[in-house]
Amino acid sequence: MKYRQLTKEQFEGLHEDFARFLASQNIDKKEWDELKKEKPHVAEEEMNVFSDVVWDDVLTKTAYLEHFSPKVVNLFKCEEKEIHRIVIKIDKEINVLEQDGFEWLLKNPNDETIEFLRGSKAYQEERNVEIFDLIEKGSTISKGELYEYFDQLTSNS
Repeated sequence: MKYRQLTKEQFEGLHEDFARFLASQNIDKKEWDELKKEKPHVAEEEMNVFSDVVWDDVLTKTAYLEHFSPKVVNLFKCEEKEIHRIVIKIDKEINVLEQDGFEWLLKNPNDETIEFLRGSKAYQEERNVEIFDLIEKGSTISKGELYEYFDQLTSNS
């Protein structure tokens, strides 16, 4: 398996897609129920293959990731060949995981208690595998508004 199996909730949310996937494997509902009972390892393998297909699709479309902790924000822009990162470190009694702290950061990006670090690197492994690893470590997929905002702010200085 390349990534990890989807959760029960994710499978439930994608049940129509999974049914189509099984149909593409010439497996109907009756056969699927039999597989689960008679050959659970084969059913598990089908679920793993489907999970990898879904993850690959999602990861290929992922352009931005965000990871927040109370005093550090990591913003990622995931391009085809390399990943760009903006790290925002806050040396102040504030928690950007809370609404007040997050709003303070957006209103005071030039405060002397904020340090910005920027970097880029080529992917060491396959792009999607590295993005998946960041998600497994707590990053979330985003639309990139924060990355672009702080990118403009920090590239002028």
